[in-house]
Amino acid sequence: MTETPQPQASELGLWSRRLLAAILLGGQVLVHLLKGRINRRNTLDQMAAAGPASLPIALVTASFVGAVFTIQVSREFINLGAGSAVGGVLAISLSRELAPVLTAVVLAGRVGSAFAAEIGTMKVTEQIDALYILRADPIDYLVIPRVIACCLMLPILTLLSFVTGLIGGMFVANGLYGISNTIFLDSARDLMSVWDLCSAPIKGVVFGALISIIGSSWGLTTTGGAKGVGQSTTTAVVTSLLAIFISNFFLSWLMFQGAGRGIVGS
Repeated sequence: MTETPQPQASELGLWSRRLLAAILLGGQVLVHLLKGRINRRNTLDQMAAAGPASLPIALVTASFVGAVFTIQVSREFINLGAGSAVGGVLAISLSRELAPVLTAVVLAGRVGSAFAAEIGTMKVTEQIDALYILRADPIDYLVIPRVIACCLMLPILTLLSFVTGLIGGMFVANGLYGISNTIFLDSARDLMSVWDLCSAPIKGVVFGALISIIGSSWGLTTTGGAKGVGQSTTTAVVTSLLAIFISNFFLSWLMFQGAGRGIVGS
């Protein structure tokens, strides 16, 4: 008899325990935030890393996503006689799904992995223990600044990605399919609602909290030296992506229930 399933079972059990630790850490973060325990200097440093440093890759991603989406949609809509609705469909897709989700994916890969690697390295080199000796709470000093930075910067990046993706789609629609910029923007204005635009930063706040808490928790539970740091970094990114996609389903279900408006009749 072979016992090959045991390593997989042990890995699943370890992942489950670390996921539970991340949930508990989220509760601790909420309690500490309510008490106003914020390290301003660390928060500003993390905001710079999560915001301006991540801006170029987020905007490049959004611009090409908007352009590719326009290429995929324009021909079919023109054949159906609805070419004037391309801008509105792109705007709705970007605001509701593409901009918040893809920006969160970029941030998870760039910032979430950095959180897990940095804190994991501190854990295996016993720097976390040194914080306890200095009577500094690692949650206040390490986790809270990262959570605040992601929750503030990701909504801003999401809105900027929305604008960039819309501009990228507009250039493609005008250059390749002859849809004028005026028709494109008028369609976006007519089909979008205020709630569509508000949903993007709301999702950004939730995704930012998930990325920062999961990355920090996986770092704090790292064991096994340099190999453990690498494993924690990889698993943190995968878990963050999984959390983003699952939470996105429930957020979309809560935000956009009902029949909505028809494209042709709007």
